[in-house]
Amino acid sequence: MSQNPPASVPASFTVNGQPCRHIGDPRRSLLDFLRHDLGLFGTKKGCDHGQCGACTVIVDGRRINSCLTLAVMQDGCQITTVEGLGSPDALSAVQGAFLAHDGFQCGYCTPGQICSATAMIEELAKGWPSHVSADLTDASGADMSSDEELRERMSGNLCRCGAYPNMIAAIREAMQVAR
Repeated sequence: MSQNPPASVPASFTVNGQPCRHIGDPRRSLLDFLRHDLGLFGTKKGCDHGQCGACTVIVDGRRINSCLTLAVMQDGCQITTVEGLGSPDALSAVQGAFLAHDGFQCGYCTPGQICSATAMIEELAKGWPSHVSADLTDASGADMSSDEELRERMSGNLCRCGAYPNMIAAIREAMQVAR
């Protein structure tokens, strides 16, 4: 008994500033589309269950695990991967700070960490509270840059090598640049 493949579902979006179109299997994850169809290998497949954060990308300004969403669900969205944050000749503030502070060891989680940190800095600038924030109704007066706050906000991105202290130092430097 053979099954017919699912009907193609088109989706159009922008990836790293470039218009892009997905036509194909509607069950394809955003992660697999980015890696296999677009050749953007910075986004890593770690656990493929949304637990490690290696596949973190930024969609419409919010960080998401690309393994947990379908490419067709991003129709009309702006998607940024680590490749879209900077270039070898012009690193983003977060990329430069990760290099300066050795915010990586093996490097496998680094692209997801950098995307997450980039979006997190924007969240902080907007005053978004977190679980650690003292007052979830008014985060404007909270210390949004404590180590505890930064660790909580980055807790969705795991590093098997344990480079967390260097990552926090890198994030602090990138926050200073952003100010």
